[in-house]
Amino acid sequence: MFNDMMGMMGKLRDTQIKMEATKKRLDTVLLIEKSSDALLQVKISANRELKEISIDDRLMADKEQLEDYLILTLNKAIREATKVNETELGAVAKEGLPNIPGMDTLFR
Repeated sequence: MFNDMMGMMGKLRDTQIKMEATKKRLDTVLLIEKSSDALLQVKISANRELKEISIDDRLMADKEQLEDYLILTLNKAIREATKVNETELGAVAKEGLPNIPGMDTLFR
């Protein structure tokens, strides 16, 4: 039993190290989201850190329109980054979990 417990602790420690490495890697995974007419472009990391915003000059004349574009495009970028983030971290977590019946349904 002690060996099983030590093995499980080692596996959890390995999983924690892999999670940290995955989080660092996700800083380098960049997603680009554009408005439907490509007048606004947002670059965001998979860790949901905004890296760049590009705004076409045509949007600068209408503050309300620009605000709407920003909200829509940023929300879309955050959703996509969250999907990538959760998929990658979930895969690492699932790989490192002990084989407990029913636990696999938590990470689907």
